[in-house]
Amino acid sequence: MREQIQNATAVRKRDYGRQYEYLVLTVSASESLPAARSLVTEHAEYGKWELERSCIYIGGARRYWLRRKVLRVERTA
Repeated sequence: MREQIQNATAVRKRDYGRQYEYLVLTVSASESLPAARSLVTEHAEYGKWELERSCIYIGGARRYWLRRKVLRVERTA
């Protein structure tokens, strides 16, 4: 039985000066740790994101910063 996260938000950002794009996941304090872990694992497994940083706030909310390399395709013809 998988738990569903109700109060999670995701913000996707692109840093044009660097080689990575970022996804910031915010999980509320009311969600369980296994549910938050499965959310991060799914993004990492299927979206090829890697965990860069995580933070637990005083109220219990958690925020995860995921990143992945931007693939730049150059035209050959």
